[in-house]
Amino acid sequence: MATYVLPALAALLVWWLSTGVILMLQRLPERTYGWSFLGTSLLAAIALCVLILTAGQTTMAGAYWAFLSGVALWGWHELTFLQGRITGPHKGACPLEASVSQRFVLAVRTLLYHELAILATLGLLAAVTWNQPNKFGLWVFLVLFAMRLSTKLNIFLGVPHLSEELLPQRLAFLKSYFGRRPMNSLFPVSITLSTLLAAYVFHAAFSADADAFAAAGYTLVGAMVVLGTLEHWLLVLPLQDSALWRWALGRDETIHNDKTKTAVSPISAVPSEGRFP
Repeated sequence: MATYVLPALAALLVWWLSTGVILMLQRLPERTYGWSFLGTSLLAAIALCVLILTAGQTTMAGAYWAFLSGVALWGWHELTFLQGRITGPHKGACPLEASVSQRFVLAVRTLLYHELAILATLGLLAAVTWNQPNKFGLWVFLVLFAMRLSTKLNIFLGVPHLSEELLPQRLAFLKSYFGRRPMNSLFPVSITLSTLLAAYVFHAAFSADADAFAAAGYTLVGAMVVLGTLEHWLLVLPLQDSALWRWALGRDETIHNDKTKTAVSPISAVPSEGRFP
């Protein structure tokens, strides 16, 4: 049983700790950004090297190292976005008079360079693990990308709970692209697909043919799918998810969103088509 419990707990710890570190770093004074960018860039470079070195390994250690490398590379993209280094060509709020299609185009333009950088990294990871047995770094990076993209689309279409307090002030204009409504048509699809994906990955982990390497690797990736699904549910459940990272957030950020998390604004207050960051 430890073959599955330990990787699941490890994934939970990595998800919680890495998210908190990123939130903490981007809330430090801007004079520290150069150092945090340099440090995380060095970590990302090391992670890429580790991923290349472990691509041919079929050990439990190789699965863990590949997983951690994929998460580290993802974290670099998250931090560069939150610090405003890699975002998109459009850096303004959405005009109130914008049509649905205009809002969508502008929303995409706020994230364009960030998304392209992620796709480039995804292509690089696919290339360095091509025809190699250990692709768990690639898989976890792909899962994180797919889950985050689904979250953005759901926020665009509208959800009741947005966790706006997690956005730094420099990106506050992104809130103008957020939609708020009790439910949207994509949400059930996102939940269904992510649940099916989790079942598929865990089926591979528990397969009779799975050795220790496969069991650990698929459990690590499957746990991240489950956590991504949980993040989707937090978009509609009246829970203050920022409390999970109280240690990484400033005092006000963990409490000022209580109204946002417990009440749904009238649909007339925000265009029903929604907006996303």
